[in-house]
Amino acid sequence: QVQLVESGGGSVQAGGSLRLSCAASGYMYSRDCLGWFRQAPGKEREGVASITTGGGITFYADSVKGRFTISQDNAKNTVYLQMNSLKPEDTAMYYCAASLARYCSGGLWSVEYEYNYWGQGTQVTVSS
Repeated sequence: QVQLVESGGGSVQAGGSLRLSCAASGYMYSRDCLGWFRQAPGKEREGVASITTGGGITFYADSVKGRFTISQDNAKNTVYLQMNSLKPEDTAMYYCAASLARYCSGGLWSVEYEYNYWGQGTQVTVSS
């Protein structure tokens, strides 16, 4: 069983930065796809970014390219999402998700049902 615990959310003004963390525990393979998703009130959950652990392959939603960076610390089993130049439209609950024993792929990294494990989420609120 894999557990994912997010942290780092909070309230910031537009233009500010936050770094989210996702700590994974339990059995992990050498190559897993870890993703960040977000869901704003009244909207569907959407993929934000993903990374293949150990391989560093990353994907981003167009809306966050150039502003968000996903990274990993294998020694800590932790994936990060550095969010810069935040906008009010980035306001959402952010979730970490894991899909074990597979590489993130360009066509599927943002598809929810590709992920087997989910964290509880951390709230990000950006005010104008």
